[in-house]
Amino acid sequence: MVDQRIHGIHHVTAFTGDPPGGTCPSAPASRPTAIAARPSRGRGSVPDGEPYPNERAHYVDRATTQDALYQQPITLEIRIQARQGREREFEQYLRSVNQAAANFPGFLGARVLRPPRGSREYRVVMRFDRKVNLQQWLESDEKKEWHARGEGLAENSPRIENITGTAQEQPLALALAPVSEFVRTSISGIGLLLIGALLALMLANSPWAEAYEHFWETEFTIGTASFGITESLRHWINDALMALFFFTVGLEIKREVLVGELRRPRQAALPIAAAIGGALTPALIYLVLNAGDGTMSGWGIPIGTDTAFSLGILSLLAARVPPLLIVFVTAFAIVDDIIAVLVIAVFYTDQIAWSALGLAAVLLGALLVANLAGFHRWPVYAFLGLGVWLAVFQSGIHGTIAGVLVAMTVPSRSWINPKAFVTRARELLDEFETACDSTMRILSNERQQRATQALEELSEDVETPLTHLQHRLNPWVVYAVLPLFAFANAGIPLVDGLGDAIRSSVTWGVIAGLVVGKPLGISLFAWLAVRTGVALLPADISWRDVMSVAALGGIGFTMSLFISELAFGPDISADDARIGILIGSVVIGALGYRFLRLTLPSTGSEPELSDGD
Repeated sequence: MVDQRIHGIHHVTAFTGDPPGGTCPSAPASRPTAIAARPSRGRGSVPDGEPYPNERAHYVDRATTQDALYQQPITLEIRIQARQGREREFEQYLRSVNQAAANFPGFLGARVLRPPRGSREYRVVMRFDRKVNLQQWLESDEKKEWHARGEGLAENSPRIENITGTAQEQPLALALAPVSEFVRTSISGIGLLLIGALLALMLANSPWAEAYEHFWETEFTIGTASFGITESLRHWINDALMALFFFTVGLEIKREVLVGELRRPRQAALPIAAAIGGALTPALIYLVLNAGDGTMSGWGIPIGTDTAFSLGILSLLAARVPPLLIVFVTAFAIVDDIIAVLVIAVFYTDQIAWSALGLAAVLLGALLVANLAGFHRWPVYAFLGLGVWLAVFQSGIHGTIAGVLVAMTVPSRSWINPKAFVTRARELLDEFETACDSTMRILSNERQQRATQALEELSEDVETPLTHLQHRLNPWVVYAVLPLFAFANAGIPLVDGLGDAIRSSVTWGVIAGLVVGKPLGISLFAWLAVRTGVALLPADISWRDVMSVAALGGIGFTMSLFISELAFGPDISADDARIGILIGSVVIGALGYRFLRLTLPSTGSEPELSDGD
């Protein structure tokens, strides 16, 4: 069986397998097997070889598809708090309500879930076969009568927490899907990032330490002797490959501003305020501890947050973390990256070659024109983007800034609209089906090959270049670029340098900035933003949650290592800063995990729904 989902409709094409030399449905060649639109009952629900009516006559339009969503089983979760001392009586009352609901049409089951320790908030989960039957129960006189009986037992009115199984969940699902993808990719690459850092530490403190350092200082030239760039391998990673990392950061920033948490001012205000506080406070603490020294240039080191590690620790408690808390941490990390990029561009640039910078501006203008003109193929942006990177690199500004600038010019619109995509996709599927020949394999069936190639190009046209590049580049960045960066930059000689580092104000400035400054700044500025009415605290997030994840903001591994290289270069202070980054990130990461375990509500495994329980 082959499942095809187009425009939210589940179509099933019946195949008998791949007979010798054939790739077509089992219907006779004179009457091709069509693709019929019918409700999904799971794989294998339609017998192989079953003939279907003509596909065009049975396509379901968008309105019918939306209606079908309301015919699916629906689960309702209600939260309600019992009065002090009446918990047992209240629980029995809830079970009686469920038994009353069991008499209504379409009732599939219900469950009363006891509150965690220290709480009196009960959860009631009900399941009906379709929305109309659930609505009938909620609006019934019997339901209202039961609600009136429970008023003396409950401290508050029932609160609908979640509805799944209908179109009502689609907006939230669509909003969280890109964030989920970003989080999932970031988390899954933590292992390789750790391996790269640990290998670097082991080699830097082993008999091969000199060979390790010599390898990364090996110079490599791209171009010719007269027209080319010569840099050490470490600098190629930090200047070129990390530009790819900053490009993906720029894509995520653009997505958040257009359709994510940063698109609405009051929603965006909370992570923006938290990120500003998380940058200012650690920088000030570092400057206080290094006042009057020649090491004040390292103030930017503790301002960065490592998104992957922060989300990774949060994922260890995923079952207990409110979804909106993950969204807040992701949005905060994105704003934090914006601040770090601005700091690098403004404060860690020595001299500017204005002619090269002017060329970069011209190329960026060409990218904007390509965007407005409707060019959506990625090679155009790759070629001009490489030119922007070269120009920015030659201007004296760090080349990674080019990655963010180019990302801002990538189109966020698809080349064709969804309606045109559906129409053309149907035509191509028809073409593929009518080209079936039981005596030919698809390898020799040119009509089928043309149809599949056209369908592939059509799929690229309906996908936005921004989404396309995110999906293609994120795995390379997470699984290759960042581990290589860690392997090249985390090689700190602890054996010889730890004693000096402990006595260095740079080390303690970085540690204090990450462990004290970051959590304090994030929490304080978030509180001030809500207190003054500038921002809103989501209903599912408490201040204890904010303070706990604020600690995770102090994990500054990747971005802090990157800025330390810019601040101190090969100076001994760079090693002191890196030791401070390692110590501070480990300490605050452990504290953040501990805080989350203490503050997040505990959950148990939820049993299956049972009738009338």
